[in-house]
Amino acid sequence: MISRRDFLQASMAASALIGGSGFGNWSRLAAQQALTQDQLLEFDSFGNVTLIHVTDIHAQLKPIYFREPEVNIGVGPNRGEVPHVTGAAFRALYGIEDGSPSNYALTYDDFTALAKGYGRMGGLDRVATVINSIRADRPEALLLDGGDTWHGSYTCHHTAGQDMVNVMNALRPDAMTFHWEFTLGSDRIQELVSGLPFAALGQNIFDAEWDEPAELFKPYEFFERGGVKIAVIGQAFPYTPIANPGWMFPEYSFGIRDEHMQEIVDEVRAQGAGLVVCLSHNGFDVDKKMAGIVKGIDVILTGHTHDALPEPVLVGDTILIASGSNGKFVSRVDLNVRDGQMMGFRHRLIPIFSDVITPDPEMARLIDEQRAPFEPELREVIGQTDSLLYRRGNFNGSWDDLICDALLSERDAQIALSPGVRWGPSLIPGQDITREDIWNVTSMSYPEAYRSEMTGEFLKVVLEDVADNIFNPDPYYQQGGDMVRTGGLSYAIDISKPQGERISDLTLLSTGEAIDPEKSYVVAGWASVNEGTEGPPIWDVVENHIAGQGTVHVADRDNVKVTGG
Repeated sequence: MISRRDFLQASMAASALIGGSGFGNWSRLAAQQALTQDQLLEFDSFGNVTLIHVTDIHAQLKPIYFREPEVNIGVGPNRGEVPHVTGAAFRALYGIEDGSPSNYALTYDDFTALAKGYGRMGGLDRVATVINSIRADRPEALLLDGGDTWHGSYTCHHTAGQDMVNVMNALRPDAMTFHWEFTLGSDRIQELVSGLPFAALGQNIFDAEWDEPAELFKPYEFFERGGVKIAVIGQAFPYTPIANPGWMFPEYSFGIRDEHMQEIVDEVRAQGAGLVVCLSHNGFDVDKKMAGIVKGIDVILTGHTHDALPEPVLVGDTILIASGSNGKFVSRVDLNVRDGQMMGFRHRLIPIFSDVITPDPEMARLIDEQRAPFEPELREVIGQTDSLLYRRGNFNGSWDDLICDALLSERDAQIALSPGVRWGPSLIPGQDITREDIWNVTSMSYPEAYRSEMTGEFLKVVLEDVADNIFNPDPYYQQGGDMVRTGGLSYAIDISKPQGERISDLTLLSTGEAIDPEKSYVVAGWASVNEGTEGPPIWDVVENHIAGQGTVHVADRDNVKVTGG
């Protein structure tokens, strides 16, 4: 008798053959500028349940450029596994043609040239068009938001998330989970979540004092769709108080809590759930490990690490769906659920090419209303770039280099440290740099650009600590984003070494001298999680630097020597 896993494997194979998984077979058409909205949205409906997934929008209401990572190193059991495959290797793995829109949307190679040909991606008015099309085909489809939604832009900061709440409410999601939203602070998160017309989920969000589930966030929600009782379980980012300032939301504790997750899965199954979906902000590798530990989850909609995969990944009987970031993609998953078993599926990662997809007029008007009070500030041109400015990868991107340059010059420092965050759209050479562009890569609620002294020994400790957050071979100990970005400093990292032994050859670039463990250095940085940090907001620092430069040029740099990856 065929097993359920055999059914799922056969489903994945069939989806790949017929184009129901990934981008289908339209890449040649798009390369010939013949791609249409109908081709992007084409889907052979399947089964009786449809899920729609968006995640990590980071408050990007309008179409953007966003370059995918060049360096994404997997460690331990995930070395060389997706999503830790980039560029040509990624295209070979998925059969993506060079120069195609899939090349542009999913990999970094030839980004500038392809961006000029294919244009911007995303825009929640285009996302609305896609979601409305799916709902027209499947009226009972569930729309699920993976979090990192109320953060990352000028308007989101100045409205304390209200612009994104208004727009997302108009999209009518059925549930969401959380991460950066908590940096709005406890009072604001209470206010916004209490007013949501959909489920706010997080089985791992606990009351810090009593170590019991927080009342504001339900662990799960039931939905009846396609004759199936569906349980959607929320999983917020487990390390929110470590990666972000815990003093901003001291009432809450998090953690992976996979034992509690198993209890919740067993509970919803006992209540008759025929399909169990985990709406997660764990990050892909953490979700992959959790899928191998917790039994009974049918689908994990993963987020946090911004991975965009054109095909699902199967772990045991659980399928993992990764839907990218910044509004670049929408995932559609059709499932065949019979007698309490998920027996097959079809999936498509839908790229939101803003020049191909017609904006939804009502959503476009709503977005413009949110932005209207701030338009003069958003549009003000601060400078120009003759370099590709991007951020996304394990180490410095050119946006990070520019921010570090600004810290070094504006704060009169020897060394600059900038957080290894993944959010922030790209700019292509020749573009104006507006105030909005600067805020898109710096906006947060703890923006102070500090200036302090650190010993060489302490600098190494900082780098070692962050490196272990990223390159610990056990995904459950990977607590950060990407590697802290550095300016004025070079170093070597051996990813294969154990904690405390990865970093070596620290060098002060201004003199070429080795960093002395006993000597103190003037260091400027931002996004400190420590309460009471003082300094000007980072967006002012970067704006002043760009205004002084006029046209910025960020040369290619090789300040980090990576081995063991």
